[in-house]
Amino acid sequence: MKIQVTKFGLSAAAGLVALTLAGQPAHASGVIKIGDINSYKSQPVFTDAYKKGMMLAIDEINAKGGVDGKKLELITRDDNANPGDAVRAAQELIDKDNVDILAGSFYSNIGTALTDFAKQKKRFMLITEALSDNIVWSAGNRYTYRLDASTYMLSSALIDDAVKSGKKRWALVYPNYEFGTSAAKAFKEQLKAREPDVQFVTEQAPPFGKIDAGSVTQAIIDAKPDAIFNVLFGADLAQFVREGETRGLLTAKMPVFSIITGQPEYLEPLRDEIPPNWTVTGYPWYSIKTPSHVAFLKAYQGKYGKGPLRFGSIIGYDAIKSIEAALKVSGGKADTESMVKAFSGLKFDTPDGPMQYRALDHQATFGLYVGKLALQDGKGVMVDYHYVPGDKLLPPDDVVRKMRPADAN
Repeated sequence: MKIQVTKFGLSAAAGLVALTLAGQPAHASGVIKIGDINSYKSQPVFTDAYKKGMMLAIDEINAKGGVDGKKLELITRDDNANPGDAVRAAQELIDKDNVDILAGSFYSNIGTALTDFAKQKKRFMLITEALSDNIVWSAGNRYTYRLDASTYMLSSALIDDAVKSGKKRWALVYPNYEFGTSAAKAFKEQLKAREPDVQFVTEQAPPFGKIDAGSVTQAIIDAKPDAIFNVLFGADLAQFVREGETRGLLTAKMPVFSIITGQPEYLEPLRDEIPPNWTVTGYPWYSIKTPSHVAFLKAYQGKYGKGPLRFGSIIGYDAIKSIEAALKVSGGKADTESMVKAFSGLKFDTPDGPMQYRALDHQATFGLYVGKLALQDGKGVMVDYHYVPGDKLLPPDDVVRKMRPADAN
């Protein structure tokens, strides 16, 4: 393209070049900006550790010279636990902060909103934590990838143990929003496929954050189940556990299968009220002895002190490490098309072993720890646990293809 200089300055062609460069300041300055939208105010226990994990990875990468000579920079925005605010924050990160890569979201409804934003704006988006299945399946698109295990994967991790229990009459309790309803649906479908004669005798779906634990507990007692599948977390879980123990529902004789309860964020508020005989998914950071995780723990506590880790710690760290792996594949290019192509089928290493973003549905093969709850030294922990690779927790490829839009890849 030939550029001419007139008395009015640069020609229109040169102006176009200038505008193009203005839209990519991070590349020109040798910095790749990552914009994270998350529920920093409403979920501080998770997100504080999450941001620390991200910064640990960024500092490690930048200390080695960055990726292809470019340093990484993190810019965060709070979503106020509101999908509309999350979308506005994402747009602001693009327009005002000129970020290259978008990431984040904790709540499933916000993750779904940001998934649609990525599709509409044709911008790469890495959903780091939001668990709803629709993010990679029914609402999936070519611009959105997800790191953490989905509600289907979490439910799938418990199915083998649920079948081995031999229980036939099941009660389900879950928060009445996308995360809870999606997890309950996945558990019922998978258990019914394995055990056609099981019955679901009651489903209790209280509003998130507004559980009437007494009435929920009594309804489950009245239904006379042999076992319970639980999706409650946070304050709702604590109230349900206390009421369930007071009314005699949650005794050692009642097996409960519960997703995410073994994560430190949700164990610690229970203190010494850890319920017996619960099979859970979680993050037993305090007793994982693989060399890669021991090294991560040493680095994290070396930077932030000897306090406990959270599940957010590992999610934040893995998110940045996967972005680093993609940037190496793309040769340091962080534009949307380069990221979309680099993440498709991307293999990356984590403290919990190798993982991959599947080209089929953009879901990472994030593995899960499954074990039992126990009380040790006055604290809730996971014991007798085992690690299940994420690729073992997903449905067959032909089933996924039917759930995902034809143009999503």
